[in-house]
Amino acid sequence: MFKNILRHPLGAVGLIVVGLLVLAAFLAPLIAPYNPYAIDVKHVLEAPSLAHPCGTDLLGRDVLSRLIYGARVSLEVGIIAVGISIVIGVLLGALAGYFGGLIDSLISRLIDIMLCFPTIFLILAVIAYLEPSIVNIMIVIGLTSWMGVARFVRAEFLSLKEREFVLAEKALGASASRIIFLHILPNALPPILVSATLGVGSAILIESALSFLGLGVQPPTPSWGNMLTEGKETLEIAWWLSVFPGLAILITVLAFNLLGEALQDLTDPRRRPR
Repeated sequence: MFKNILRHPLGAVGLIVVGLLVLAAFLAPLIAPYNPYAIDVKHVLEAPSLAHPCGTDLLGRDVLSRLIYGARVSLEVGIIAVGISIVIGVLLGALAGYFGGLIDSLISRLIDIMLCFPTIFLILAVIAYLEPSIVNIMIVIGLTSWMGVARFVRAEFLSLKEREFVLAEKALGASASRIIFLHILPNALPPILVSATLGVGSAILIESALSFLGLGVQPPTPSWGNMLTEGKETLEIAWWLSVFPGLAILITVLAFNLLGEALQDLTDPRRRPR
C-alpha cells in the first residue's frame, strides 16, 4: 500500500508531510530548540532570526518550539477523535446494512437527524456546557462526526451481504457477528480507511477553530488554534504569531486530504488509472 501511495504524485507528498509531522510530534522533546513554556521577558516579540527561526511571542516564548509541541495536540485530537467516530460509524453502519428492516430505518433516521445540524454549531453547543479540555474536545468531535462513516459502511454492507461468500457462510450456520466482523468488514475497509484519513484533517481544523474561539485547548498548553488567538491582537506588529500557526494548520490539513485522495484513487477501481 505504501509503495502504491509513493507512486501517486500527490499521495507521496501527503504521506511524506504526515510522516514528518508524526515524527516531529513524537520527538518534540528532542528537536524543540527551547522549552515551549519558558517565559523570557528579555526577548518579547522578537522577529524571526537564527536564534528563533519563527520568532517569539508576547511572553518571549519560542514560537517554533510551541509549533512543534502544538503538533502533538493537533495529531492527538485528530487521531483519537476519528478513532471514536470510526468505531461508532462502523458499528451502526454494519448493523443497518446487514440486518436491514427496522434496525436500518432507525439508524438511517438517526443519521438524518444528526446531519440536520451543522457539525461546528453542534460541537459549539455541546462544548459550551462542558469544561474546555483536550479530552472533551476529542470526545465531542468523535461523537458528532460519525455519520459519514456510517453511511459508507452501510452502503458497503448492503452490497457485500448478497455476495456468494456471505451466502455460503450463512448456509454453513455462521453467526451474524462472525459474518460481519470476519467476512464483510475486511472487504469494506478501503472506504473506511479513506474516510478516516480525510476525517483527521477535518478534526484538526475543528480543534483549531475551537481553540481559536477559546473553547478548545487552554493556555499555556500550546495549540495551533490558541496560538492564532494570541497572534490576532498583534497582527500588525508581529505577523509571525499568526502566519506560522496558520501555515502549520494549512499544510497539515492539506497533507491529510492529499493522502485521503490518493487512497481513494488507489482503492476505487473507477478512479484507478489504467
